[in-house]
Amino acid sequence: MAKKNNVASVNIGISEKDRKRIVDGLSHLLADTYTLYLKTHNFHWNVTGPMFNTLHLMFEGQYNELALAVDQIAERIRALGYPAPGTYKEFAKLSSIPEAEGVPAAEEMIRQLVEGQEAVTRTARGIFPTVDAASDEPTADLLTQRMQLHEKNAWMLRSLLA
Repeated sequence: MAKKNNVASVNIGISEKDRKRIVDGLSHLLADTYTLYLKTHNFHWNVTGPMFNTLHLMFEGQYNELALAVDQIAERIRALGYPAPGTYKEFAKLSSIPEAEGVPAAEEMIRQLVEGQEAVTRTARGIFPTVDAASDEPTADLLTQRMQLHEKNAWMLRSLLA
């Protein structure tokens, strides 16, 4: 397999230019997903108050799912022939989700996680035009699954604030 600029030559019916544009979007999605994973795991460890058990278990389910998702997203980037970002420094540059300051109260944790779930959904949705134009059905399927899950999680978290 020949290499060009450290990028493996990939011939899957998607041009290198389109693969690069898709990977750029997926890199942002990976960074958002990892940042949300870290925030959710942090809140799982540090939540307190009357809803402790409910939130502790909910956050655990969500961070476990996010841990699997980062692997799927990174593997899709690799399948498209590019290296996946994987450092805090890279994620900090690419993510649209801010880190939590200190240890917020449980209700604020929920609000921040709603915002994070919605941010990941927006990031995934923003990649669709490029993916559709390139007829990249595997990435479209991945994005659809991610959006469906994050929209559901945002709804479930939001319902706790009602």
